[in-house]
Amino acid sequence: MSNPRTSARTVAMTGMLSAIAFILMYLQFNVPLMPSFIAMDLSELPALIGAFAMGPVQGVVICLVKNLLHLMRTSTGGVGELSNFILGAIFVFTAGMFYKKNKTKKGAIIGALVGAVAMAIASVITNYFIVYPVYTNFMPMEAIIAAYQAINPNVDSLLDCLIIFNLPFTFIKGMISVVITLLVYKRLSPVIKGTQHIA
Repeated sequence: MSNPRTSARTVAMTGMLSAIAFILMYLQFNVPLMPSFIAMDLSELPALIGAFAMGPVQGVVICLVKNLLHLMRTSTGGVGELSNFILGAIFVFTAGMFYKKNKTKKGAIIGALVGAVAMAIASVITNYFIVYPVYTNFMPMEAIIAAYQAINPNVDSLLDCLIIFNLPFTFIKGMISVVITLLVYKRLSPVIKGTQHIA
């Protein structure tokens, strides 16, 4: 039987990390060598920390809550949030499961790497079948591809654009969260789990 105090703390920490993830969704920025309509954010970072500290399911819950909150300000009819949730959930659940089975630094690194690769591959699928077909209601497909061609003239299809640009971009985005998590997790984990108070 679970400890009520532990369960309450898990709910509270999940809520706090979800709120931080929601805020980070707005602190996005453009990056070189990517079209202007694609921005970087680190909103998976709190979910990854939560998945390591509380388990993979809590990491997925954090991804879900941040996107449900973001629906209030959506500009994609919820499609962008759906894709963000799917990608984030794949990333943090994979990483969290690896770490749960092997609670070592090596286990965390391997899990996070596999999760980042899975998220990058899934980004091609979700963007091709879900996100970009909806975006064509706001921007013609020809204009979307032209934005990529302005950076690399050799791309000539949406699939080319997603494989050459979005796949490595998503992987790098995941790895940034991984690096930050590995740097701060050791200090944050006892605080999240309630075994230590912040000094």
